[in-house]
Amino acid sequence: MTRRAYNFNAGPAALPLEVLQQAQETFVDYNGIGMSLMEISHRSKEYEALNAETASLLLELLGIQSGYQVLFLGGGASMQFAQIPLNFLKPGTVGSYIITGSFSEKAYQEAQIVGEASIAASNKEGKWRSLPKAGDIVIDPKSSYVHMTTNNTIEGSQWSDIPDTGGIPLIGDMTSGILSRPFDASKFGMIYAGAQKNLGPSGVTVAVIRDDLLAEEPKHLPVMLRYTTHAKNQSLYNTPPVHSIYMVNLVLKWVKEQGGVEAMEKRNVEKSKLLYDVIDASGGFYSGNIDADSRSIMNVTFRLPSEELEKQFVKESKDHNFVGLAGHRSVGGIRASAYNAVPYEACQALAEFMKDFQQRNS
Repeated sequence: MTRRAYNFNAGPAALPLEVLQQAQETFVDYNGIGMSLMEISHRSKEYEALNAETASLLLELLGIQSGYQVLFLGGGASMQFAQIPLNFLKPGTVGSYIITGSFSEKAYQEAQIVGEASIAASNKEGKWRSLPKAGDIVIDPKSSYVHMTTNNTIEGSQWSDIPDTGGIPLIGDMTSGILSRPFDASKFGMIYAGAQKNLGPSGVTVAVIRDDLLAEEPKHLPVMLRYTTHAKNQSLYNTPPVHSIYMVNLVLKWVKEQGGVEAMEKRNVEKSKLLYDVIDASGGFYSGNIDADSRSIMNVTFRLPSEELEKQFVKESKDHNFVGLAGHRSVGGIRASAYNAVPYEACQALAEFMKDFQQRNS
């Protein structure tokens, strides 16, 4: 078998090797039915069972026992930037946005196209370095919802304390942080996540929506844009991305086998600490992009003394079997995305490479 790369891609991202191997075994013949899962009808009993099991597994891992529906949707998390205000932003109300990075800013901009949107808090002037404090968040009382991004993939920050929105439904984009650490799901009216970071491959977006937000059907919208359409049909109104959902199923089972979200957090803290310790001990050779109290355990971002050294770092890293360490094209620098499926050994190897690179280039 070819040696596995140290995969630090931001998304599509690393998948557990065990999951890939299991999917490979069932690729041609799924559970002895004589067909691949990609060939069977989404109305078949085999797929309907898989669909229901996947939704149930996600709720279990999130600690949700009742009161929420799981939807499997298309269009990526970016589609949700528009679909959320289309469904929930009623005339005379406001969508409030906590802006902490590029993706939450894009969500706010989409809402402005649909209706009225306001900024409840923003750390843009501080170059995203530190997340807003509770006292900095001012929510318009006319808000129909408050939107936040719980982990900022590009910038490298992550919320540890979920803000209190005082009864106004809180909506969380958890694309790059879902299942990385426990959180109180009851604080949210809706959470959503593109699968391609911590849940599986690209091609499916997961939304978990509280029942009261699905009580009123927005009949002014095309049928496919209504969350109620997908909720009433268990995400089977149209043909879903069957194989992507199957991969999500396998990843959820893998997370459960590892000990659940609590075990994931413990591993993720240990993995990210390896890298942050090198940054903090480097005497400024490596400089973190985010203040220590707001750092992400998923996306570790930092800079080197010059762009030339950053380019050299990325070039040499490829020669040492590392993949995906260049920062996002909009900000540059270095980014190591150490999602759930990235093994401890990969972060250990990167930490050693960082130390060696500093010694040779200081």
